[in-house]
Parts: sequence; structure tokens; C-alpha cells
Amino acid sequence: MTLIPRHVLVASGPFGRGLPASAVVAAIACGLRAGGAPEPDVCAVREPGEGDVRALLDALDFDARMHSARAVVVCAQRLEERAWAGSVTFEIATRARQGGVPAYAVTGENRLDPFDARILDLQLVLEADSARALAAAGRKLAELV
Repeated sequence: MTLIPRHVLVASGPFGRGLPASAVVAAIACGLRAGGAPEPDVCAVREPGEGDVRALLDALDFDARMHSARAVVVCAQRLEERAWAGSVTFEIATRARQGGVPAYAVTGENRLDPFDARILDLQLVLEADSARALAAAGRKLAELV
């Protein structure tokens, strides 16, 4: 008998606008719960600066957490093609795609064109720029995941 993962993994790097990663994942988690989803696994990720993004995610046991989830919600202040390479957001979306785990994105500003979003295999990109809007995005995602 195969167990079906019930929870969602919510991961965010720094979001800006006075919203640290911990506040972003908390707001999305609140919205998911309000929308009827089970308690999510939250992962506040700091940008490594000059460090290795892969090593940072490995230290958080990200792959195991992702594979035990039914979906990944990746949050970023801005989604744009030129800023993706080497970022935490890009690495999370890539790992989800390669691992066969559906990925959704929540961002303060979406500058991805539909082709870029499709290449990353993002199921949906929602824009939210405040704690209230992030919670609303979480409620919407609860309907989809």
C-alpha cells in the first residue's frame, strides 16, 4: 500500500517589504490551514550570499521533505528569468520538477513570461505583496493541492 502525502511544503527565501522568510511561510501556512489543508511543512530559507545554494538546501534536508510532500509552494519577492540562476527559488523549483513534485509559486512581483514558468513546471504563479495577501494565496492554493 502506497501512502499519499497529505501535506504541502512551503519554502521561502527573503521576501522584502518587511516580510522575512519566516513571516512569509507562516502567512501561507495560515491560509492553507484556513482553506482546509493539513498542517504544512514550512521551510524558511536564507539566501546563502556567496555560499552554495545546494549545500544550504541539503543542510535543511530539503529533498526528503519535498519527497514526503504532495506539492511545493515556493515564495520569492520577485520572479524574473534573469535573477533565477543560482537562486534558492530556482534550485527549489528545479528540484521539484526533477523529483516529480508539483510546484506552485507565490511572489510579490511576477516578471516571468509563460514560457519561463512552463520551463520551470510551475503549476500556478500567484502574486501577493503583504501578509494578508499571502494568507489569501494560501487559501487559494488549499483548493488546488
